[in-house]
Amino acid sequence: MFKVYGYVRVSSKDQNLDRQMAALGKYSIPQKNIFQDKVTGSNFSRPGYKKLLKKLRYGDLLIIHSIDRLGRNYEEILEQWSHITRTIGADIIVIDMPLLDTRDNQNGLTGKFVSDLVLQILSYVAQLEREKIHQRQLEGIKAAKDKGVRFGRPKKELDLTFFEKVVNEWRKKEKTCEEALKVLGLSRSSFFRIIKEYNL
Repeated sequence: MFKVYGYVRVSSKDQNLDRQMAALGKYSIPQKNIFQDKVTGSNFSRPGYKKLLKKLRYGDLLIIHSIDRLGRNYEEILEQWSHITRTIGADIIVIDMPLLDTRDNQNGLTGKFVSDLVLQILSYVAQLEREKIHQRQLEGIKAAKDKGVRFGRPKKELDLTFFEKVVNEWRKKEKTCEEALKVLGLSRSSFFRIIKEYNL
């Protein structure tokens, strides 16, 4: 007997799942077959999603409200989509995008083929958008640098006299290296770099 499952996700614990649950309610999915996560969609290491995958069998149907509820990274979505529809052999319906329905459609077109095609296009568009954002960021950084804007943490003003005093205490074993670092507020690598730089 094939089963119907639902999956809902929000990005944080203070968001609610009501809208997605209401959309799934039209499909009469048993409550125990609806899996949920309240975590980011940046990867698929989510407890609810992992439990769902263990339950899904050949011929089962998974229903989600929208593709971004499955995840944010289209490359990983394609990988998971293929795992569910080809490796497991289950079907998927995405409620707010009717073309993403892997069941055979009435007009004879294979649902899996159409869905895969739509997903590939979405993936391509998402990749283009990521590249555009990255390009805009690079252009913005270059423009800011041209105007004299400095990036990164400002360098600490070094009190060389105090630094030398602490180094001497460390050399005389009056302070451990850790104590010296703490007093100076420096990392180990910065500490030794400055010693070398000023021939101390």
